[in-house]
Amino acid sequence: MSDDDTTAPAPQPTSEENRHASWLELFFDLVAVAGVAQIAHLLHGVPDLADLGLYALLFLAFWTAWICFTLYANVAYENTHIRTVLAAMFGMAVMAAAVAGVHEGDDRHARVFALAYVLIRALASRAWQHRRQILVDWPAAQMSLGVIPWTVSLWTHSPTRYWLWALGIALDLYVTFAVSARDIVEHQEARERRGDRPSRRGSAGSPSFARSQTEHLSERLGLFVIIVLGEGVAQVVGATSEAEWDTKLYMLAVAAFFLLATLWSLSFRHGYAGVPHLAAGVLPARAALPLHCFVSGCLAALAAGLGAAAEHLETLPDATRWLLCSALAGYFLLSGLAWLGRAGRERRWLLCVALPCCVLPLLLAAFGAHLRTVAVVWLLALIALWPIRYEHRSTKPAKQAVDSGS
Repeated sequence: MSDDDTTAPAPQPTSEENRHASWLELFFDLVAVAGVAQIAHLLHGVPDLADLGLYALLFLAFWTAWICFTLYANVAYENTHIRTVLAAMFGMAVMAAAVAGVHEGDDRHARVFALAYVLIRALASRAWQHRRQILVDWPAAQMSLGVIPWTVSLWTHSPTRYWLWALGIALDLYVTFAVSARDIVEHQEARERRGDRPSRRGSAGSPSFARSQTEHLSERLGLFVIIVLGEGVAQVVGATSEAEWDTKLYMLAVAAFFLLATLWSLSFRHGYAGVPHLAAGVLPARAALPLHCFVSGCLAALAAGLGAAAEHLETLPDATRWLLCSALAGYFLLSGLAWLGRAGRERRWLLCVALPCCVLPLLLAAFGAHLRTVAVVWLLALIALWPIRYEHRSTKPAKQAVDSGS
C-alpha cells in the first residue's frame, strides 16, 4: 500500500483469493466506534423529540462520512492513499468529539462539526477525482450538492443551522435515488468536453475482482453493524457496573444480552452485510446502503435504550420505553423491506413475521407503562426471537421431506 499520488494500479486478486479488511481499514473503523458511542449518548436520560431528531441528523451525517471512505478503500484496494484515509479519520474523530457540544447548543462545537463534515466530503470528492472513476452506485460520494447547505450553516445559528443540515442530508438522499447512472456519465462527459481530465468508467478488472469488491464491502458494512451491537453491550455493561447488583439487575442483564444476541443472529445468520433478511445481490447499492444506514441507526438507538433500562429497574420512563420499542419496530420494518427484494418471497412471512414484529413493539410502548423494566426487555427479546423460530419451523418440514425421500 502506498501513499504516493502517482502509484500504479495494484495487481488484482484472482478468483481464489479472499480479500478481507486491511489493517488501515480496521484502524479507520475505530473512529466509528467512538462516533457511534458519542451519538448514542444523545439518547441518554429521558430523550424528547428534539433529542431524537438531533440523533438522527448526526448519525446520518457521521455514517455518510464513513461510507464515502469505505467505498473509496473498497474500490482503490491497494492503491488506497494512506494520508487521505488518515486525514478523513481525524476529521471524523473531530466530528465525534463535537457531538456533546452540539447537543448542549454550543455554537463553536456545532461549527466545528459542520466544518469537519464539509472538509471530509471535499476530501472524498478529491479522492474520487484523483482516481478518475465514476461511482455510479453512490453518486453522493462525488457530487457536492448536499454539502452546500452544510457550508452555509457555518454562518448561521440554531435552529436554522439544523434545518440546513437536514436539507443537506435530504439532498444527498435525493441525489442517490433520483440521479441515474446515465446522468452521471453524461455529466462527466460534459466536464471532459470542457477540458477536465478524463474518467475511467465502470468497474475496472475481471469479474472475480468485482466479486471480491462486493464481498469486501459486505464485510465492511457488517463490521459497522458489529460496532453498533458492541455499543449495546458497552451501554449495558457501563450501566450495570454502577448499579446495585440484585435479582432484577441479573434478569435484565440476561434479557439484554439475549436480545442483542438474537439481533446479531438476525443480522448475520439470517441476513447479509448486517441487514436482516437481506440476500446478496437482490438490491442495488443505492437501496442497500441506505437500508444499512437506517438499520444501524435503529440498533444504536436500541443500544442507548438498553443502557437507560439498566438505570431504571422498576419501570421505564415513557420516553425510554418508546425509544426501545420504536427502535425494534423500525428494525423489523427495514427487515421487511429487505425481504421484499428476495426472489420467491412469501406473503405469508410478511403477515406472520414482519407485521407482528413491527406492531407488537409499538403496542408494548403504548400500553406497557405499568410493566416492569425486566418484563419489557424480555418481551422485546421474545419478539426478536420469533422470526428465527418461524424460519426454523418452516424449514423443518422441508428438511424432513428431503430426508425421507433420500
